[in-house]
Amino acid sequence: MPAKLEGKAVTAPPRPLRIEPVPLTTLVARADAQLTTPEDLDPTSVALTGATLRAQHVLPGDLFAALPGANVHGADFAAGAVAAGAAAVLTDDAGARKLAGLAVPVIVHPDPRGVLGPLASWIYGEPSRNLDMIGVTGTSGKTTTAYLIESGLRAAGRTTGLIGTVETRIAGSRISSAFTTPEAPDLQALLAVMVERGVTHVPMEVSSHALALGRVAGTRYAVGAFTNLSQDHLDFHKDMEDYFAAKSMLFDGRSAIEVVCTDSDWGKRLVHPNTITVSTTGDAQWTATGITASPTGEQTFTLHGPDGLTIETTLPLPGTFNIANAALAAACLHASGVDAAAIRTGLSAVEVPGRMERVAMGQGFTAVVDYSHKPAAVALALDAMRAQTDGRLIVVLGCGGDRDRGKRPMMGAEAARRSDVLIVTDDNPRSEQPAAIRAEMAAGALELPESQRGEVLDIGDRRKAIVEAVHRAHDGDIVVIAGKGHETGQEVAGVVHPFSDRDELAAAIRERLEGNG
Repeated sequence: MPAKLEGKAVTAPPRPLRIEPVPLTTLVARADAQLTTPEDLDPTSVALTGATLRAQHVLPGDLFAALPGANVHGADFAAGAVAAGAAAVLTDDAGARKLAGLAVPVIVHPDPRGVLGPLASWIYGEPSRNLDMIGVTGTSGKTTTAYLIESGLRAAGRTTGLIGTVETRIAGSRISSAFTTPEAPDLQALLAVMVERGVTHVPMEVSSHALALGRVAGTRYAVGAFTNLSQDHLDFHKDMEDYFAAKSMLFDGRSAIEVVCTDSDWGKRLVHPNTITVSTTGDAQWTATGITASPTGEQTFTLHGPDGLTIETTLPLPGTFNIANAALAAACLHASGVDAAAIRTGLSAVEVPGRMERVAMGQGFTAVVDYSHKPAAVALALDAMRAQTDGRLIVVLGCGGDRDRGKRPMMGAEAARRSDVLIVTDDNPRSEQPAAIRAEMAAGALELPESQRGEVLDIGDRRKAIVEAVHRAHDGDIVVIAGKGHETGQEVAGVVHPFSDRDELAAAIRERLEGNG
């Protein structure tokens, strides 16, 4: 059952205002597909002005994509789509059998999901050809790197879009993101809107799901970038090799320039003769030296690039992993024609919602909200925080339901190993029993000998867990609320309830300050 957002209707994605109708027969020929039409309809009279795979979002003149699903087939919704004005339907052989006698043309293709992206791109005028798309993939760091790139582009005077986990932005206007990467027709419509509004450059997070499911098919990238790879999404990918293969698709020729962080063996495997390499641990075309961290987490360092280029800059984000993200962003910006001064300004001015985001209200301890929700990311985030304090590290962490179960004990262990106090709590349990998820996390934490871990508590109510963490904090300690970051909802049994770690942490600190006052 899809989640429902309490009190909010799910809105359709944006569409461009002006579309040149595309003849149906042209699309069919370009897609090398079969076409069936009603006997009384001339297919050359049909033109398309939009595309969607959601019947509730159909507009007159749309191509409706009736895709096979795990439980239902999109063809079951085709009649409703046609009633709403769909001018044609795209489906596979199984869907076509369900649609016999439909009053509109049916495009039949053995891989309708794979061809949907190119079809949508053609309908919307191939918008990625008119944009400098900068795609960022990897397990961790996609969001931060995309924001760093966007900040540098804006410093250089470019008109930017942004597509990612936290939000979508079009020339400064914000749209909430439902997925890290939108579905193929939504993405192409969004890019066409960006072209209409004068956007020139678009940093974009590209998830493994998006690559494997064809959401970015039909999109051309000026630059493709790779951050790192660690365990995640093994509920979707059969193993790490399959996961890596999906990520590698961004570097199959669809990116004109490839930029890769080679701090891991996964990254090294992506390097080709023309690859731009980035590393904080070894030899590469882009490296960083002279890293100095302040007690507030701000870091200064020098970037070294091609042809003797050096950029001395400041980054308002803690952790060596963020130095890697900054170096990767700088390499992408340089490849996009951004000069050193704008790169320096962009890196120092970046703001990333829910990524090492501080909540400062005058309290004597540091309070941070972070999105880290996989074992390696939890370890890196907590190591960065540990390096900033001689006090205690108090961590609130949960795991999402209906996702890779294998990482739960690993996340519990990584957090417990680095915490003085670990409070295991609920994240987004979705359809699973929250207590069962917490038990799997706690099992990993408690497998560590007491001498190798901090105190482990179980407080299922996330609000109460945050309050407890704040209550336990002394001056000089660091409180980290991890796992949800920028999110503004908590999904329980198919319903998304309003919930913000930032707001709850601020409320808990405020209550403590007022109580102490």
